[in-house]
Amino acid sequence: MSLLVVGLSHRSAPVSVLERAALGADAQIKLLQDTVAAEPATEAAVLATCNRIELYADVDKFHAGVAELSTLLAQHSGVGLDELTPYLYVHYEDRAVHHLFSVACGLDSMVVGEGQILGQIKDSLAKAQDLHSAGRLLNDLFQQALRVGKRAHSETGIDRAGQSLVTFGLEQLAVGTDVATWAGGKKALVIGAGSMSSLAAATLARAGVAEVVVANRTFDRAERLAQILTEAGDTDVSARAVPMESVPVELTRADVVVSCTGATGLVLTAAAIAEAVEGRTGRPVAFDEAADGGRTADQVPGARAHGDSTDVPQTPLPPTSVGTDENCPLDLAGVQGGFSVHGEAAVAGMDAATLEQHAAWAAGSAVDRREAARRSPEADAELITALAATVATVGRIPERRRPEPVVEAPRPAPVLWLLDLAMPRDIDAAAHRLAGVRLVDIESLAEASATASDERTASAAPMAADVDQVRRIVADEVAAFGAAQRAAHITPTVVALRTMAADVVANEIARLEGRLPGLDDKHRSEITQTVKRVVDKLLHAPTVRVKQLAAEPGGAGYADALRTLFDLDQETVASVSRAEDSTEENRGPR
Repeated sequence: MSLLVVGLSHRSAPVSVLERAALGADAQIKLLQDTVAAEPATEAAVLATCNRIELYADVDKFHAGVAELSTLLAQHSGVGLDELTPYLYVHYEDRAVHHLFSVACGLDSMVVGEGQILGQIKDSLAKAQDLHSAGRLLNDLFQQALRVGKRAHSETGIDRAGQSLVTFGLEQLAVGTDVATWAGGKKALVIGAGSMSSLAAATLARAGVAEVVVANRTFDRAERLAQILTEAGDTDVSARAVPMESVPVELTRADVVVSCTGATGLVLTAAAIAEAVEGRTGRPVAFDEAADGGRTADQVPGARAHGDSTDVPQTPLPPTSVGTDENCPLDLAGVQGGFSVHGEAAVAGMDAATLEQHAAWAAGSAVDRREAARRSPEADAELITALAATVATVGRIPERRRPEPVVEAPRPAPVLWLLDLAMPRDIDAAAHRLAGVRLVDIESLAEASATASDERTASAAPMAADVDQVRRIVADEVAAFGAAQRAAHITPTVVALRTMAADVVANEIARLEGRLPGLDDKHRSEITQTVKRVVDKLLHAPTVRVKQLAAEPGGAGYADALRTLFDLDQETVASVSRAEDSTEENRGPR
């Protein structure tokens, strides 16, 4: 059997695909159940976070395993296999171990070095154990991944290099301002009471917010989190819990909102956010086109998909032909600034039919492009000559103008800061374009993380040294884990060999008692011990050596050789393995 992982992450797939492929709690359970029920896999575990979805399995066939795991991921994520496949990555055996250990150390995180992934790995193992889908291999793998991650954080300065996704998100909200300075005195609303939301609430409390309000579908969990915040000795924050129904009211009071729930739909629509901002400012809230690169609402990720942003008043973009040159067939947005739309820059590269239409427009008459399209190349040449004559007649000559300065209206200062850490998203992406709102979500965090990585190169020597040290730890631990697994593979065979030897000793002692019925207990015991010592000494060297050889790469065949040489019963070996696996399943995360 061999370890296989199939998955996708922020490194292999765009956030829009990750969002659609996100697995809820029920979907993860069903995926695990279906994976272990499938023929190639005997064990399974799912690692699903806000920026990765990975399915780990112990399989007996590589190609069949890849096909089966890919198909199951597609089925349970709801993204078609053809669409999902280009974004999937596959790791096998030692490469799969290396991948998980790197993930556990924060080397594969959006924010390098963040430590929250350890809690997510622990949760994944606990879920697999509860469903009895994790056997010896995955128990050992995930347990060791947790130890490797803890070792990396304790032995290196990777914590200094990295930070939690929550802290990184708050830094993006603060836009270059110190988070403590930015957060001081603000009121925060945290939606959700899971691990990420709890971390966000604690981080905000330490940053100096005046109040934290926790909303959750299970009110008891919200109350528990609020109580923990209130009783914490390192902050003076005021914390209280509210039901989810109170979110619209609390939204009008909050300055900062962090949302991370397991909801499959939107928790906060653009309409609800606009209404909350309007309630605070007393003014209608319009979409700020400059905030999103001039995209219309249906071009903003998530806006059309969720169907909620249509309730928000929208300011339509101006048509491309706006201006004094009405009905010009050119796309003026593509014309280089500083030139007359009748000059060389306007007509460069234009096809003959469009050129003719432009000439006719410049001359003050309309020409049907369909008629122009039927003209011959000779006619095209004539049209170009006619265009030059028309331009000369109307006095429009190529003329470089000094570009007029473009005055952009300043974007209103935010009155509401939103941090969406959920996957799929909790907050309508159309809120990016609401004036007075600053939204940071997984997509913008991915972009900011990539930019930050590029900008760190000049001053990254200490961080690079920590990362290199963690990589060495990972490499060493992968080698040790592989050796331990290969050695463990032969253990049932060695146990079966010693069991067979013990049976041989017992049978021979019984025969001796039959031949020497007058043998007293003292002599019988001495003879028995002598025979056992002889057998143990004969088996000691070969069994120790075979474990050493089996731990080396390519050592898997020594177990088969041992079974063949000593004619060991395969069922006896299998029963030892089953007994050990049964014991392993009862172990919890450590």
